[in-house]
Amino acid sequence: MANGNSDVFKPSNLSSAQIINKNEVEVTAPDGEVFTVICPIGAYTNKESQESEIFWLETLFDKNFSDNKEQMIDSIWREAIRFSICGGILGITSGTRNSDRKRIGSRIRAIREEKGIEARDLARLANIDAANLSRIENGKYSVGLDILSKIATALGKKVDFIDL
Repeated sequence: MANGNSDVFKPSNLSSAQIINKNEVEVTAPDGEVFTVICPIGAYTNKESQESEIFWLETLFDKNFSDNKEQMIDSIWREAIRFSICGGILGITSGTRNSDRKRIGSRIRAIREEKGIEARDLARLANIDAANLSRIENGKYSVGLDILSKIATALGKKVDFIDL
């Protein structure tokens, strides 16, 4: 992408951003997680200005990339303000995977409660730490397939793919 920033070292475009509308940009982080950033880049009439701001937004995501998305987003916010990037970021979503974690955790809790199983008992049946089960149910813990399968089995369910 021609961005007029050739004097700035950026090894590669690990993150990629695209303008969705005049106030919304979608950024895909290096791990594939997608974030929506509310900022006025799409309202710029000058294509070169849009490309320059997209470059800096991608750079912010690359520089601050972390598995800890809360910390990552906080760093992006601070640097965007400090360096006046994107004409002022108004908001950033917590990412697509965060919503999946919350949705899955809520579903686990709902099934557990429907069956009248206490959290500590489900944790014991699934052979996982009760504190981890709590984090899973609250969408605060990214759970692997093995643990998810243990929880599903303990609840009399199975992990499967369903149509959206």
